[in-house]
Amino acid sequence: MIQRWIVLAGEEAGPVSNKMGGIWNVIDAEARTLAKLISSGEIENDIRILVAGPYFPTAGADWNRGKMRVTDISGLEPLSMGNEIKTALERLESLGIKSVTGQAVYHDVPVGYILFDTHYYDSCIVRRDTREMTLTNAIKEEAWRLVGLDSLKYERLSNAPEYNHYLCLSYAISELVRVLKSMAEEPAEKYADKAVSEFARSVLPKIRISLHCHEFGVFYALARLKALGQPVRTMATLHATVPGRAAGHRSLEMIARNEKRWPPNTPVSMATLEGLARYADVVTFVGDSTMKEAMLFHDLKGIVIRNGIEVEQDYIDWEKKNRCRARIQKFVSDTLYNLYGGEKIDPENIIPIFTISRIEIENKGYPQLLDALVLQDHLLRHRAMKERFAEKIRVACFLITSHGPKQKDKLPHGFPINLTPEILVWEENRLYKMIQEKALEPWRLVSGNRIVSAILYPQWVGPEDGGLNMRVDEIMAGCVAGVFPSQYEPFLLTGLEAGREGTPSIVSRACGFSDALKKIKRLTTGMGGVVVVDNIEQTYNEMVLDYALALDYFTWSQVADQIEYRLLCEESFALAKYMDWMEPVMEYYKNLVV
Repeated sequence: MIQRWIVLAGEEAGPVSNKMGGIWNVIDAEARTLAKLISSGEIENDIRILVAGPYFPTAGADWNRGKMRVTDISGLEPLSMGNEIKTALERLESLGIKSVTGQAVYHDVPVGYILFDTHYYDSCIVRRDTREMTLTNAIKEEAWRLVGLDSLKYERLSNAPEYNHYLCLSYAISELVRVLKSMAEEPAEKYADKAVSEFARSVLPKIRISLHCHEFGVFYALARLKALGQPVRTMATLHATVPGRAAGHRSLEMIARNEKRWPPNTPVSMATLEGLARYADVVTFVGDSTMKEAMLFHDLKGIVIRNGIEVEQDYIDWEKKNRCRARIQKFVSDTLYNLYGGEKIDPENIIPIFTISRIEIENKGYPQLLDALVLQDHLLRHRAMKERFAEKIRVACFLITSHGPKQKDKLPHGFPINLTPEILVWEENRLYKMIQEKALEPWRLVSGNRIVSAILYPQWVGPEDGGLNMRVDEIMAGCVAGVFPSQYEPFLLTGLEAGREGTPSIVSRACGFSDALKKIKRLTTGMGGVVVVDNIEQTYNEMVLDYALALDYFTWSQVADQIEYRLLCEESFALAKYMDWMEPVMEYYKNLVV
């Protein structure tokens, strides 16, 4: 009898309160999809799923001072997945590794959550051989001995708290796997007679564990297990590379020139942790560009398994789209009128579009987007010469990007249309100045000086964000189109998230999922529900023009041809449905339980 466990590990693993970016969605979707596959009988029904990640009891426990996460497990039930895991957790606590646990049920299949609080490891004293030391130092000493991690060097760097957290979290996860694996051996070892012990070992249940580590923050876990000789099947998934992200839009040039040296601004400690993926039995990448980067910077080889998206509904929720669009249009119209007066813009004449990303101005293509909006302004003005109602149209492009959340009570009246310098920090301020230099401020819509504007939205959006007060999915549903002109983008889940809401999008060729369009049958004869702009081989001017033409295409289709626009929405939704999680999770499963 074999008892199988699959452990999904990551810095963002756990409840949604641990989320920093898209990787939380990936781990959560993998757990849910595995449960669905078990429930449907498509994979073995005796597999037990664990999600292992960090636990932040207070805001000060998070190494990420911008995010200040506090883990909320109130939505989880008590963990109840058998005596093996209960005993393993008790053993871990005796070794000084405390955990917080919980359980959720998806498709009638339990999924356990094991979360580790690492911030106290600096004050936890343990004995190693004849010496006493902190648990953190014991972990660092062992990491040097096992895989050569030079923590003495890395702890002097500015990102030392992040590095220490990753190392300690990885240690805790690997100990969980090691101790759980040993649960099958201990009952047999109590017999003094060797023959009896071997017989007991042959008839007792065997525990087989597979560990899937997402991103470099937990790669030391699998490296440590391999260095200790533990018989555990391991997989490392890279969603990007650290040197590639440091190179940004220059990474494609470096690949073409076979330039292996890490860019000067590469966080060396993080990139070194990422290189530990070489210890994994299987290495996977979310896209071809990430695979090429990993081969270039780390000499890693593996397979591409794309990301996906969960789409529960069978049809576009048109009532939601219409409701959300009306809410956005009314907000823009009312706010502009209240702030600047003049003739009030009819809400129905406002065409909202959006982009959402990390605040990496060059990597995410914001200079190209702003230039494209200027061109779109001119295209609409020329349309107005022959289409009388075109002169009333106003396009409001929300640029949703921020260094971190802002307190609602400190935001100015009319946020984000009204922005004051004191709330903008670092790159937010630079992006706002770029908008001003292009004369794309939203107040220009009132006078007609501009037909198209860019509205910087420097906030983590949500129902209480002090602006639109809408969830991300509601903003996506309410906008006419999404535009994602990234110069560096390993995959781009946000494009699929827009498609899930039935919202067409414009993506760059550099994005990891653009090749999927070749496998989808077109519903329309025009550009289609997802337009790919070549930002690799075209000149800058050609690229910006293509972005502007695509924006004009979606904008004018929504204004002048509702039937065609609905087909574009259906096509974007069909792409999201096609790229669900079933296929990639099945690929993960096949490689994890070989």
